[in-house]
Amino acid sequence: MTRLPRPDRPGRVPVSVLATTDPVLRELAILDLLVDAPRTVVLRHDLHVDDGELHRVVLDGTAVLADERIPLAHACLSCSVREDAIPTIDRLTRDGRWDAVVLALPVTAESLPAARALAWATRPAGGELRRARLASVACVAEAARLEHDLLDDDTLDERGLALHADDDRSLGEAVAAQVEHADVVVLAEPVEDDATRAEVRGSQLVDHLRGPGTARIDGLTHLTSSALASRRHDARLADHRSDPLHAHVHPGQGDVWSLELTSDRPFHPERLVEQIEQLGAGRIRGRGVFWVPNRPDTVCVWDGAGGQLHVGTNGRWGRRARRTRLVLTGVGDERTALAQAFDEVLATPAEAADGGLAWLGRDDVLAPWLGDRADA
Repeated sequence: MTRLPRPDRPGRVPVSVLATTDPVLRELAILDLLVDAPRTVVLRHDLHVDDGELHRVVLDGTAVLADERIPLAHACLSCSVREDAIPTIDRLTRDGRWDAVVLALPVTAESLPAARALAWATRPAGGELRRARLASVACVAEAARLEHDLLDDDTLDERGLALHADDDRSLGEAVAAQVEHADVVVLAEPVEDDATRAEVRGSQLVDHLRGPGTARIDGLTHLTSSALASRRHDARLADHRSDPLHAHVHPGQGDVWSLELTSDRPFHPERLVEQIEQLGAGRIRGRGVFWVPNRPDTVCVWDGAGGQLHVGTNGRWGRRARRTRLVLTGVGDERTALAQAFDEVLATPAEAADGGLAWLGRDDVLAPWLGDRADA
């Protein structure tokens, strides 16, 4: 007998998540969400890890309803959401005054951990938030600055936006993570006929990064509480959008391009190390997966933005066909050089033919990134 999913309970209060890398844009977005929305309430979080505090502010269109600093038991965002946002949202949805709740995340925080925690807490079968449903995840960016923020090598620490002392992310990493996970991407200003080249490129970059089924809103004035509340967040699809294994290729034309490079052959470990700068550095957003012949069962992840590249592992291929696939997005003339570097890094059919036996006993040059082979 087929078991049907349990339907959502009627009358649940929609909860939306708001993310951005700009503190000014966050405040402007909150104001727009509260304008002419007397039954919308915003829960704003900020982390002050050095002081050991979580700053919680609750406000509606008329006043600040609560402004409290809570001792921070955990520095991680998902823990703070689980331990403070969930009970706070529970109280707000039980209050009876609110038709919509918005959780405004700390500036530069990734939305995925918070959305996962809220998706679990709002599940129809046994979730803690019995009166809430997860409506949408939105991020706000400025089109004119998006190319620089995403592709240049500024770090969050240099911008004064690091969430904690050990937050060594680039600004581009934070921007990419928010845009690619969001159901709705909001550009602060509308991109009109007289838009600057930077604004056009920024809007095109958003379209290349955001996934199928997502929406783009041009102009904060068009961001409304009802627009977010009317959606229904699908955590599985959002996780899929954020997974390098399923990196989306946008077909659009213009100043911005996306290049898909794919092969059933593995990367040659030594040549990958030699060519890593040519393939992974520069003003490129890169996502994807690859495999190497000395770790044939391991899914290796490629994730780069803002001048930084992260190479790691994400489980095993199992019954899936092994593949090497990178999706690279940029604005310059690097496509030919990137395709050439990709081909040069691939193992030849002869090098990949023996199931990895030729690599036994050889130094594992990827161990600093992938860990020891026994742990992969």
